[in-house]
Amino acid sequence: MTEPRATLRLTAQDAPQAARLLAQGGLVAFPTETVYGLGANGLDPAAVDGIFAAKGRPQDNPLILHVPGPDHLARYCHPIPAAAYDLARRFWPGPLTIILPRRPLVPDAVTAGLDTVGMRCPDHPVALAILELCQLPVAAPSANTSGRPSPTTAQAVWEDMAGKIDAVVDGGPCAVGVESTILDLTVSPPRLLRPGGVTLEALREVLGPVEVDEAVVRLMSTDEKPRAPGMKYRHYAPKAPVTVVRGDPADTARYIARHLAPGVGVICFENYVNLFPRCPLRSLGPAGDLPEQARRLFEALRWFDSQDVTAIYAQSPADGGLGLAVTNRLNKAAGFHIIDL
Repeated sequence: MTEPRATLRLTAQDAPQAARLLAQGGLVAFPTETVYGLGANGLDPAAVDGIFAAKGRPQDNPLILHVPGPDHLARYCHPIPAAAYDLARRFWPGPLTIILPRRPLVPDAVTAGLDTVGMRCPDHPVALAILELCQLPVAAPSANTSGRPSPTTAQAVWEDMAGKIDAVVDGGPCAVGVESTILDLTVSPPRLLRPGGVTLEALREVLGPVEVDEAVVRLMSTDEKPRAPGMKYRHYAPKAPVTVVRGDPADTARYIARHLAPGVGVICFENYVNLFPRCPLRSLGPAGDLPEQARRLFEALRWFDSQDVTAIYAQSPADGGLGLAVTNRLNKAAGFHIIDL
């Protein structure tokens, strides 16, 4: 059995210490605008292996390298299409990961043996300070136990990672609340592998045609190899099984109200909270406020792990704009157990 680590609680002012820990092969959780990431030196296979061990993450699930700016792309990727720099000018720093051909110095431990790697420049002052200070590509998936809802606060990281990693840097709550968009630029037309804070519509404004991978809307089979994080496995799931109810918000709220049973929790829009007066409930915010729904989603899913519930019903937004990212996370949390009205 592995001995517990003495996990440090750090603040934004401790970015130099966090950078030193990463350079020494340590594991450091830090805030980004999307969710908290669990970082390691992306050029050190042993450090990267530590991420998989701490999270209990499947080894065939590739990681993303975080860099302080587009000028670092050529260090780790080749060739780089002009579209990558077009996207970086528009969306970096920001919640967009770009899949590119990797250089040989990027270890297989990061890419799960693929010849491509995901690259991102996060839009958070603490993350950028750490990256500038350590001058390393930092491999960083979400800082949670694999399969659980992603953490959007330092306390949520602490619940999952204390004793398993070297430090947690508290930079406050995450502004976006769902992980980055992942776009594969090694195929033509480019392919959306995971929806996130940069919408499909915004990508098409820059690139023209962008296809949506089937894994965005269905479960991958056991023999399929994921090209990006979050594609294959059941993710974001609380302990109780989730059922997503999709359709007009008023209709889905009434459906859930009719089918409630003792011990069943509800995730619903603020507009319909009054329909569920006596059950464990988390609000996603107003039905029309997609950014607020993205910010609240993972906290809501995590909250139910502290409640005595046997099942959870969840209302789903429409899948336009940021709604595609919210519905993708909800559907994966539910293992694609969806009721369409």
